[in-house]
Amino acid sequence: MYISISAQTMGSNFSQSVSDFVEYLEKENQGLVLEEREHFFNQYSEEFSAKEVIKDIDGNTAKLKKKEPKFYSITVSPSQRELKQLQNSSKDLKHYTRELMKDYVTAFNREINGKPININDIKYYAKIEHTRQYKGTDKQVMENQPFASKILKLKQDIRKIELGTLEGSVKKNEQEIAKLERSAPYQLNGKRIVQGMNKGGNQSHIHIIVSRKDASNSVSLSPGSKYKASDVMIDGKLVKRGFDRDTFFSKAEQTFDKTFAYKRNYAESYKAKKAFVKNPNAYFSTLLGLPTHEKALAFNILGKAGVPIVDIPTNQVQLALKTIRTLKRGIDIAIKSGSIGI
Repeated sequence: MYISISAQTMGSNFSQSVSDFVEYLEKENQGLVLEEREHFFNQYSEEFSAKEVIKDIDGNTAKLKKKEPKFYSITVSPSQRELKQLQNSSKDLKHYTRELMKDYVTAFNREINGKPININDIKYYAKIEHTRQYKGTDKQVMENQPFASKILKLKQDIRKIELGTLEGSVKKNEQEIAKLERSAPYQLNGKRIVQGMNKGGNQSHIHIIVSRKDASNSVSLSPGSKYKASDVMIDGKLVKRGFDRDTFFSKAEQTFDKTFAYKRNYAESYKAKKAFVKNPNAYFSTLLGLPTHEKALAFNILGKAGVPIVDIPTNQVQLALKTIRTLKRGIDIAIKSGSIGI
């Protein structure tokens, strides 16, 4: 599972309205009849229109300056292995979102009217999406790019031949294009993977819009706080502040596993990600110490994430620093892709 929290920006400035983001999240509903559409939802209701979301979030920004985030975006991307555990993607992910947001509020070191904040103190709207497109930065698109460049050149040559400004054979160029299309290393359903193409398999994920201000529009709650937990004097009053992302990520994973009876492998756990970042040697030692079945599954998960299995150490002697350095980049990418940890 991969979870990200970010303040929405437009260039170097924070978005002053949630409208553009809401419009972006409505893209999958285009062309669908009402019964087939995914609606915005929150802790209390199943169906909110885009207009209602925009009005509510944009109207909950009291005393926030232009240089301060008005809202935050939380994206939750379960792996395909995790999604297989669900019985009904939309229904199950909505239920999980509501439990997840309870974890979100407990990660704040804040009080409202002398009480720790609870789910009723925040204002959020969420939406389930079922497709993802390949981006220009994806490995598959990047490694297919040399083929794409040659194909483009050949197509340009065909156009010139047809216009009479270049000598050559259109048929020969078309045959070369077909050969390049087949030779590209990454294919999906018999077609070369290109930017903008829908990814295969179950790609269901969650987008959550959270207002920076609490539900009363009086207290600022920032998950982007650099403080995990601290107390500070403001106007002569001791005020709690901070948001503990580590706590949130850990609880989010635990909640998923408990809710769906999911048996998480070490290689896909948040604990593993932290171990790899802080102490790669300890990470591989733990990996090698797993029971045979669990270790085989871990290697399978890493392999599907694009990590070169042939380079993974298979015994303690191979746990050399050079080997770890070689693998670090690949596993970093796998972690960020959502296949490992959060």
